[in-house]
Parts: sequence; structure tokens; C-alpha cells
Amino acid sequence: MFKNITIYITFFLYVFNLSAQKIIQGKIVHKVKSETLALEGANVYWKNTNIGTITDESGDFNIYSSDKTNKLIISFLGFITDTLTISSDKKFVHFLTEDLTTNLDEVSLVDRKKSSKLSFTANQNLILVDQSELLKAACCNLSESFETNPSIDVNFSDAITGTKQINMLGLKSPYILISEENIPMIRGASQAFGLTFTPGTWVESIQVSKGTGSVINGFESIAGQINTELKKPFTDVPFFLNLFVSGNGRLELNSHFNRKLSSKWNTGLYINLNQRNQKVNNNSDDFLDVPLTDQLNILNRYQYTDLTKGWVVFYNWRVLNDKKQTGQVSFDPHYDRNSSQIWGGEIDTKRFDSALKIGYVFPEYPYKSFGFQAAYSNHNQESYFGLRKYDINHKSFYTNLLFNSILNNTNNKFKSGLNLSLDSYDENIENTNYSRTDRNFGTFFEWNHADIEKLSWTAGVRLDFNNNIGAFITPRLHFRYAIDSSTILRISSGSGRKAANIFAENQSLFATNRKIFVDKGENPFYGLLPERAWNYGTSISRNFKFLNKNSTLVIDYYITDFINQVIVDYEKEGVVSFYNLDGNSSSKSFQVTFDVNISPQLELITSYKNDKVLIDYRDGRKQKQLVPENRFFFNLSWNSIKNVKNQQWKYDLTTNGVGSQRIVENSINPNFNQSPSFSLINTQLTRVFSSSSEIYIGIENIGNYTQKNPIIFENEPFNNKFDSSQVWAPIFGRMFYLGFRYKI
Repeated sequence: MFKNITIYITFFLYVFNLSAQKIIQGKIVHKVKSETLALEGANVYWKNTNIGTITDESGDFNIYSSDKTNKLIISFLGFITDTLTISSDKKFVHFLTEDLTTNLDEVSLVDRKKSSKLSFTANQNLILVDQSELLKAACCNLSESFETNPSIDVNFSDAITGTKQINMLGLKSPYILISEENIPMIRGASQAFGLTFTPGTWVESIQVSKGTGSVINGFESIAGQINTELKKPFTDVPFFLNLFVSGNGRLELNSHFNRKLSSKWNTGLYINLNQRNQKVNNNSDDFLDVPLTDQLNILNRYQYTDLTKGWVVFYNWRVLNDKKQTGQVSFDPHYDRNSSQIWGGEIDTKRFDSALKIGYVFPEYPYKSFGFQAAYSNHNQESYFGLRKYDINHKSFYTNLLFNSILNNTNNKFKSGLNLSLDSYDENIENTNYSRTDRNFGTFFEWNHADIEKLSWTAGVRLDFNNNIGAFITPRLHFRYAIDSSTILRISSGSGRKAANIFAENQSLFATNRKIFVDKGENPFYGLLPERAWNYGTSISRNFKFLNKNSTLVIDYYITDFINQVIVDYEKEGVVSFYNLDGNSSSKSFQVTFDVNISPQLELITSYKNDKVLIDYRDGRKQKQLVPENRFFFNLSWNSIKNVKNQQWKYDLTTNGVGSQRIVENSINPNFNQSPSFSLINTQLTRVFSSSSEIYIGIENIGNYTQKNPIIFENEPFNNKFDSSQVWAPIFGRMFYLGFRYKI
């Protein structure tokens, strides 16, 4: 560890004094009536030179300063060309004026904006997902938002709760830092069901970062970071309505109400209702294929924006009431709770969240800003599974103070700050109480060197003081090297650690009658050591022409080596054991993705992934159970050209090929230790009637593939070998759904 820290410190000292040529930053916009719109593709170049660039989709550009001239020319077809005199490196906004004297024949150039794309300019391996990508599938909540993303694997956690979990780089979601607007969100008590608590229509965009991410948001990310941005009252439509109904009995309503309170204040009220009261048992095993659910989710946002003075403020409050009923079809909780004759369970979750965010950009120095974040949550879950009881209350407070500025010039930017977090856990497992309080104070510094044409990097380090872990350092490093204008090489390295909340993260074990054994020690985390790991990765991305079509090829390879890991051992029938790693545990993930625009309306994405997740269990080294080594992904997306009434057709077809998975042995199927490979095909057709309304219809699991007999000893649910956690394929088969969206 000290060797790695020395390398990072040496790197900081070496590059701290490097100077770079100044970069001029600006934004090109134009006026359409009262609206200010960005100009994408405007030409920006120094007069009488060949040094130039074009603006991006936000109208922004970066260009190196010239030692020959300070005259910058801005041009765009149909607009008057302007020549600016640049006297400083401060970022500026320039309005182009439409040229009304020209009389040109109209030419329409049609191109398709990617709804999910790899950033070629970010130092991290960052995938940007916008709202149109979320509309490709039945994205009712965040857990269903990754069905069309080849970097994220979506699996069912068990055959009882119907909950989906996500994997990245071969590791489960607890090793991924999942944040909401850069505030850690899905953690602790919310690990099992938290992804279902954010409706898909609330999400504006998602950023997926592979490997250890930024030190700013904490030390917990090991496999990567997923950040969701919610819709803003300032930019969201005044009214939005989404109605959804599915063949498995799910009914859902989403509505957004946004209102302008004054010239600077906006507010939004977001309401989500979803319910399933239809009992479904297609496989005739006497257990519900999907749980009965009843959820109410309300979010109220306030946004203050004063761009002239540089202030932006957000305040949110949110309440959630989520109820689930699982178990046998005949189970009635009013009569059968605590019964040893009929197996059933209920999960009742009440949650409150509140967050305040304040940002300030210095008007005279747009590269200098500070931000303050504070968030509080109270998560209370009361549940039972058969005769097993599990309750947890998790109170969390998080605050972050951030300062952004430059080192010498805008080519070198830094972020520094402090953060404090407090987490109080109170758990009751089968009448055994576990409680603890985690207090953490951290300070961090992150330096971003931007060189668009060649080498750039992000180097970060944080120092944390934790009452249960002690003092420790977390370094992170990301390199980006432009081999040429179309080929980018990335290399990353860093460490991460987390406290394993073994019961909250593995609630599927309660849907079994396995005996629970925990190796007791003196540590506050159930006697177990905190988890620690190093992650190393490389990625190469290239844009090129394939059969004269715009194409992208991305090859990733990441290694995660655990220094310590809490092993969840299901290897022995009737028992689940938790113990510290004694030996080696690693995940090696290789992925190749090919993306081609067959036409401006048609896009094809294919991907292959290989995950080798090897763990030294007490009875030997094995591939982690229920983690397929091989996965294949295929997505075909077609949009018709909009007509003058904004009418359009959209069609998506997604195939996920899932390779064989290792299965732990059981006495029902003693020789069944590898699942078969299978494919899942989903499709959706959308008809856009106007800019205000559209209807969509879809089918999930077209081939109706299901896992036969997913519950072990389903006829004897109180037998100690009863187990619903060994799920490797869908329980529910083919599912039709229909939805309607309306906005004004």
C-alpha cells in the first residue's frame, strides 16, 4: 500500500509544476424569438491560421491560444461571420446573428444523436445515457433502466421478491457507488430494493463510469460509479403524464407538475403510483411468480437560478411508502402470518429523503466555483419471510463542501473539499439485535489536466477518518491518451473500501431456510473486517468507417483484486456462511463493443463480455455462483424521420445472451451444477403522434424462456433445505405491456 501511495505522491510532485499552453473557452448561441439556443457545429478558428475547432451540442468549444494572432473568427452557414479580439482566457458567450440577406436553397442534413454514448473527451471511461435511451424499454424504475446497456448486467436476486439487481465488472451493486445528483443514494439499508424506488420518468440522464471513480463522492466505489440526474423544474415540461399497464398485473401512473414561481424560482411535484394486485403463478409451483406490490412515491423539488450573479440552489424532499407481499398463492397475511402451514412474507418500507444543494460560480472567473451539499434520509423496513423476521432502520446524514478552480491556467483544474457522513443502523434478525454508528470525516483533492489532442489525466487522493475503520488514504488515477483524432486509450487505477452490511445486501437469504453462520470477531461490522480492493483497468476506443458507415469499437479490460472481502458462502446445502477472505478473490472483466450507424435512422450495437470472478471459498477456488462467464448483447434501434407534425415511429429490439452459470449443489438435483445458456429477447414499438403525445407497446422475453422449478423444496417450504435464492433465469415468462405518455 505504501509503495502505491509513494507512486501517487511522486506523480503529484512531478506534474504539479508543469505549465501548458492556454486554452480559450467559449459558447456560441443564437436567438430564436425569446429563446437562446446553442449552435452545434459552428466553425471557430484563428485568422490566417489552420488552427480551428467546432462547437459541440451545447455550443461549447475549446481552442488553444495562438502566438500569431488574437483575432478569432466565428462562422456558421446562414449566419453573419464575426471576428472577435481575444484579450484574456476568460470563458465567454457569443451570439451569432442570422444572415437575412442570403437566399439559399434549403438543404436538410439528417443525423441521429446517440442516446447512449461513450465520452471521447472524459478522462474516465464514462458512458452517457440520456432520457431517450430510457424510453427504449419498459423503464418503470431505475433497476429496469439498464436493459439496453451492455455494460450493466441485470439479474433477478431470488424467486420470491421479484427484485432485480445489477452487476458491473462481474461484481454486485454493493461494490458500485450509486449516487443521485452526486449524493450517495443506494447504500446501506436500501441496497436490496433501492433501485426500485426511483421511477424511470424522473430520470433525466445517467452517467456510468467503469473502474474506481472520482474521490469526490467517497471511498466506496470499487467496480464503478452510476450517477443519476433527475429532471429539473427549470427545464422540465409544465405537465407530464405516463400511464403503464403490463401483462403481469402491474399498473403504474407517473405525473410531473412544474411551475414557475418567479423569475428565479421554479418548483416541481413528481408523483409515482404503482400497484400489482393480480396473483400470477404461471409455473404452477404454488408460489407467486411476482410479488403483490403497492407503492406511493412523491418528490417535491425547488430550484433557484440566478445566472447573472452565479447562484443555483436546489432543495428536495421525498417520501416513499412501499409494500410487497410474497410467498404462496393462498397466503393471506391477516390469517397466515407466523403460520407454519402456509409460507408467505411482507416487506413494508417507509423512507424519507431531503437534500439541499447550493452552487456559486464567480461571474468574473467562470472557472472558479464552490458547491455545498447536504442530505438526510430515514429508511425504515419491517419485513418477515415465512417464520423469519428482518427489520432495519437506517438514518443517514451526508454533507459535502466543494471548491473548484484552476492551477495556472484553465488547462489544469482542481477540485478540493471536505465531507462528513453519519450512518446509524439498527437491525433485528430473528430477534437478534445488531446496531452500530459509522462516523466518517474525509478531505479530498482532485486534479484534472485537460489536453484534448494528447495526454490528459485526473488524479485524486482522499484522506478519511472513520470511527470503525480508522484513518486511511484512497488514491485514484485516470489517464487518457489520444493516439490520434479517432483513437483514445485510457488507463485507470485506484483503491476502494466499504463496510459490508451483510443482511441488508443479501436479503434473498431470508427467502430460504438456510441456517446463518457469521464468523464472530471483534470488529463492529458483525465481527467481520471491512472490505478492501484495488481496481486496474484499460480501455481503447476508436471511431472509424465500416462499410462507409460511422462506427465505434470499444475494448475494455478491468481487474479487481480484493485485499479483504466478506465471502457469502452458499456452497453447503442448508447453510449460508459469512467469513473474511482467506486467500485470493478477483474479478477479471473483458468486454468488446461494436456500434455502427447503418443509416441516420438505424443503429446497431453488439457486445461480448467475459467475467471471470474467482473466489477462494473454504472448500476451494471457484467461479462465483450465479455469475455467467460469457454474455452477448445485441440492440437494433430504428427511428423514422419526423414529419411536419412531429409524428414518428420508433422501434427497438434487444437480445441478451446469458452463458452458463455455476450452481451450488442441492439434494433435489445433485448433479446439476451448471445452468444452460439462454437468450432473452425484448422489443418495443412507439408511435409519436405529436410533440405532446405518444403510445408504446412492448414484449419482454419474447421466447418465453423461464427457469423450471426455481424454488428448491417448494412443496416443503418449512424444510431446512427450502431455498428460493438459486435463480439463474427469469421466473415470469413472456410479458406484454402498453403505455401512454402526454406532455404540455
